[in-house]
This record gives sequence, C-alpha cells and structure tokens, in this order.
Amino acid sequence: MKNVLYLSLFFVLAATFVSCVPDEEEIREEYYYPEELQALQATLDLPAKPHDYSIELPRHLTAAGLGARNINKDMATLGRVLFYDEALSVSGEVSCASCHAQALAFSDSKAASDGVNGNVTERNSIALGSVASFAAYYGIDVFGSFGIPFMWDNRFGTAREQARAAFLSEKEMGLTMEELLATIDSKDYYKPLFRRAFGSTDVSEERMMGAVAEFIDGLGSFNSKFDQAATNANAAFNMSMPFADFTDAENNGKALYLAKCANCHSENFGRPVKTEANNGLDVNYADMGVGEGTNNPALNYTFKVPTLRNVMLSAPYMHDGRFETLEDVIDHYSKNIADHPKLSPELRDPNGQPKRFNFTEEEKADLVAFLNTLTDEGYLMEERYSDPFK
Repeated sequence: MKNVLYLSLFFVLAATFVSCVPDEEEIREEYYYPEELQALQATLDLPAKPHDYSIELPRHLTAAGLGARNINKDMATLGRVLFYDEALSVSGEVSCASCHAQALAFSDSKAASDGVNGNVTERNSIALGSVASFAAYYGIDVFGSFGIPFMWDNRFGTAREQARAAFLSEKEMGLTMEELLATIDSKDYYKPLFRRAFGSTDVSEERMMGAVAEFIDGLGSFNSKFDQAATNANAAFNMSMPFADFTDAENNGKALYLAKCANCHSENFGRPVKTEANNGLDVNYADMGVGEGTNNPALNYTFKVPTLRNVMLSAPYMHDGRFETLEDVIDHYSKNIADHPKLSPELRDPNGQPKRFNFTEEEKADLVAFLNTLTDEGYLMEERYSDPFK
C-alpha cells in the first residue's frame, strides 16, 4: 500500500514539475539575443518583440466572404524595414515609402513620384491604403484566378513581382539584384531580422521579396467611420439603409455613391466589383493601360478599378494624377465622360451615350462628405506600419 502511495506521490510531483518547466522561449525571455537587439536598436526603433500583424476584418466584410490569411510577424517586421530602407537605392535617398507615404494612406502627393537620378515614375502612385486587406484577395499566388493583380495595368500577379520591379527599376531605385543583396548583407541590423524570419542570416532574393510581400499583406485599413457605422448598423446585407452614426449629408452621399459608383468600386469597400475599366478620361489615350501590361489587346485603354478607402488623402487622382481634388473627379463623372470605344457599359446611358450624372452642388458636397467617412485615422498612425528608422 505504501508503495502505491509513494508511486502516486511521485507522479503528482513529476507532473507538477513538468507543468512548471517553461519552454525554451520562456527560459530565454528576450526575443532577440542581446547583441542582436543592440544591433537593431542602434539604427531602428523596433520593439524587443515584433508587433502582431494579424488582421481581423469587420463583420460587414467577413459576411461578404472576405477573410485575411495569417501573417508571419517576423517576416512582416523584416519587410517593414526593407520597405523603408533608403540604403536600398543607388542614391541612398529613395525607398518604397518614398512613393507610398503612410500619412497619405501609402500614396504620393505628386502626379508622378520622384525616383533616383532625377527620374520620375510613369504613373501616379496607387494608395496601398485604398485596400481593406491585401491578405484577403490580392495575389494570384495565394488566390489563383480570384486574386487581384498589382499596378494600374495589372501587370504583376503577386506582391513579390511588383516589389522586385520597383527595387530594380532604373527610374525608381536603380540597384541590380546583386548590389541589392550585397547592401542588405552588409547591414548589421538585417542579420537578426533574417534569423528570426527564416532561421538563418542568409540573404537571398526569394527571402527578401517574400518579406516585403508579407509586410504588404499585413497592411490593413478597415476601421474608418464607414466601417464602424456599417458594423453598428449590422448592414452587411443592406448597405442602402441609413446609418445612425452618419450625418444627413453623409447618408445622402452614401445613397448617391451606391446608385452611381458602387457597381464598379463595390458597396462595402472590400473587393472591387471590376478589376479594370475605362472611365472615359479621354477619347484618345497615350497610355494603353491593362492591355499593354497584360499583353491582352482586348483590355487596351482600361485601368485598375481601386477601392476608395482613404480617398481623401490620396490626391492627385487617376492613373496619371490629372485631377487634383475629389471635386474634380466628381465633375468628370458629372459632365465630362468621354465617348471612348472601350468606355465601361456602366457609364453609358440606355441610348449608348456617355452618362451625364449632372450632380447638383449639394449632391457633390454630400458625396465628398460620404467619401470622407472612408478615412481611417488609426491606420495613418499605426506604429507597426510606420518608418522604423531612427
């Protein structure tokens, strides 16, 4: 009997001991080794443990079938540093963030962005903050034919391809891949980031581009006044209902938007309804758009249809930045849609002519008031998306 009691006591004590033994990560409280943290914090304002890049979309988007995949926080942290590192350009003065500024919803205030050696980009910088979550529907590598491609001309199917083109562009950043990888390998602050993300400090093109893509996929803007009001109204399946949290002008603008704009840009500002369209900017275009980018002549003179989150912050507008204000954009749709052969059918009247929405001044003001509800103030100050360099 005593043997049984002793044996029972042994197992109880053993179980208690095992349950109290922390795993290796708990024994070593620091996330980075001390010398690694010192190398990081000599140059970067990074926390001792990486930010969480998980994304939880609001109900009105999840009810529409959108859900963001999990984001690797170590890869996203590395990607964030790569995104902001001006040392990764031939002049040492240009980074991805030079064309995509967080305060402007990751867009640029110029019609064409400044690159290296006095060069400028060919098109206006698309606002990354116009997208609710890249991890929800962008990239054919993850979503196949459902995935939305990148750039105004949809030429790149993945964030990796898009990032690679920007880094290697002679106009934008100007380094060769060999120079790029050598520069990264020479910076002490990258070694702990690569080790945590990939298990070793080895630098490669695949790892670099994968990290930048992970950071892009970790971006998410979905906490605007519109999102909060739609959630509070439980409006997932009825966006047309007036929102209690909106002013009369905002609700009137929402009704106009749903009637005139949502059939291309979407009702809930999740996934756009159309991936490309011609909106009648000109009768004759110098830029062939998606047709040239995808080598598909049937899509000549069409361009990406963006969702409009944070649109108040991303002027100037259109692929060439021709419109300086939202009022200019609304005036275009009100009375200036050109009769181009590829004009989207949503912009033709029953007689086949370009539509004239003929907005009143009050309607224009209401539309602007509604579009202002798409601004996500928290997104503009989100530390995990910000410049990590001291």
